[in-house]
Amino acid sequence: MKYYEYQRSFVLESGEQLPGIKIAYSTYGVLNEAGDNVVWICHALTANSEVAEWWGGVVGTGQVISPEKYFIVCANIIGSCYGSSGPLALNPLTAKPYFETFPSVTVRDMVKAHILLREHLCINRIHLLMGGSMGGYQVLEWAVMEKERIKNLFLLATSAAESAWGIATHTAQRLAIEADATWRDASPDAGAKGLKAARGIGMLTYRNYGIMVKNQTDPDPEKLDDYRASSYINYQGDKLVRRFNAYTYWLLTKAMDSHHLARGRGGQLEKILGSINQPTLIVGISSDILCPVQEQQFLADKMPAARFVEIDSAYGHDGFMVESVGISEVLGQWLSS
Repeated sequence: MKYYEYQRSFVLESGEQLPGIKIAYSTYGVLNEAGDNVVWICHALTANSEVAEWWGGVVGTGQVISPEKYFIVCANIIGSCYGSSGPLALNPLTAKPYFETFPSVTVRDMVKAHILLREHLCINRIHLLMGGSMGGYQVLEWAVMEKERIKNLFLLATSAAESAWGIATHTAQRLAIEADATWRDASPDAGAKGLKAARGIGMLTYRNYGIMVKNQTDPDPEKLDDYRASSYINYQGDKLVRRFNAYTYWLLTKAMDSHHLARGRGGQLEKILGSINQPTLIVGISSDILCPVQEQQFLADKMPAARFVEIDSAYGHDGFMVESVGISEVLGQWLSS
């Protein structure tokens, strides 16, 4: 992991300012002489810049996105807790962590930070910009903000605007965090129990009825407690608490809620999507209930050079991470064509 520090004032979409930002990022491979082999990957809510670790079936040596062929970049979004400026970072004006004082950010702010890093890395053209879920939000924003610099797009399990269903889910998760008595304590552990509960709520939308019943049903009809499904939710909550932060989760779900490509651009999604004319591959997951395939179909219908592929998977929204074999096959064929 590497770091870039932008030491001038960073103005957010809200009008608030940060006195400089730090961006954590990872690169793989080498930028070729023509500068036309860049693949930039935008990560989702709780991921980080080390994309070869969390998306190993798609990115890495011998994979469809290979450092032998491409110069791969992934930057940790601002507001996160994996090295970029966020609630756990030190405020240079106070020499103390921001915690709850870190200002609200939007997906557009995240992309603005990506652009600063692109300039720092002397990247003038991105051959392929790709991302799933919240990563797809960034891809779409960037495709509008720097259309002339991006050649191709790959979108997975994403949408042009956060849905009422997504906003409701995030609100329920934030209510769980806010109900924690330690929430807003000046501590990196503030809201940890609430974060665990929020993750439990999230898991119900990342997966679905079918896969939960298939994998977590107890074979013993005499059981009165300690069910497999309960253990699974507790396990997933504990796992996130060990690696993430409640302030960050709260902030980033707010950022997702504000995602709307047409905000400040006339309010017509169809018109904005119609202006994105890069060749685009769009993948939806058949059982996704958080960002269902009709969202991706809408993108494909309105974007003039888009191709939509639905991958049949029982894994719901998490299918965009789990189904690496099918995703790699579809992406490889599309890139070859």
